[in-house]
Amino acid sequence: MHTEPGPVLRLRDIRKSYHLGTPVQADVLHGIDLALQTAEFVALKGPSGSGKSTLLNIIGLLERPSSGQLEIAGRSTDGLGDAALTALRGGTIGFVFQFHHLLPAFTALENVLLPSLIARGSATPQALAWASELLARVGLKGAEYKRPGELSGGMQQRVAIARALSLRPPLILADEPTGNLDTVTANEIFALLREFNQDHGSACLIVTHDARLAAGCDRVIELVDGRLVSF
Repeated sequence: MHTEPGPVLRLRDIRKSYHLGTPVQADVLHGIDLALQTAEFVALKGPSGSGKSTLLNIIGLLERPSSGQLEIAGRSTDGLGDAALTALRGGTIGFVFQFHHLLPAFTALENVLLPSLIARGSATPQALAWASELLARVGLKGAEYKRPGELSGGMQQRVAIARALSLRPPLILADEPTGNLDTVTANEIFALLREFNQDHGSACLIVTHDARLAAGCDRVIELVDGRLVSF
């Protein structure tokens, strides 16, 4: 499935401060402007403490900016309450973290189905078939009923990627998704994200310290001291 090019994410003058108006106010982000197009595959780099996690949390609707405008899939988040933000996040964003955060009591298939269960209250036959197909596509055919404790780290990360893609989100956010994997497995995980990006038109924003992986992206942006210094 290919979608027409267009902005999936737009940030205008995003600023974030903690302890606003107090003697210990900490200004973390200083006027971030950024647009991500449909099917774009972008790396976000920056030293520790530069604000990458804060920026990713704001884009992922896990934190609110102190000021500025944020649009996802053409929808402004201005004035949205917690319930509306949760619904928008669930319907438009897939998350892949360095540590997979799988539910240990759930099978691989149940973990992949989790976003559907949260969004719709039940897993339809179509969702079940798609979850099985996703696991096959990430190389886990035959492992559907294994629990995370029975899978290697790389296999668990593949389950996490399948889960992130289960609702075919227009935006995928990946925070150091290969950070705790060996080089071969990291390459495979990166290739999987690239494949889904190309096949489904999902925009991907990947935080990585790996210059080699960043070089395989369409664009590299860098955050230094809360400011984007390259586009």
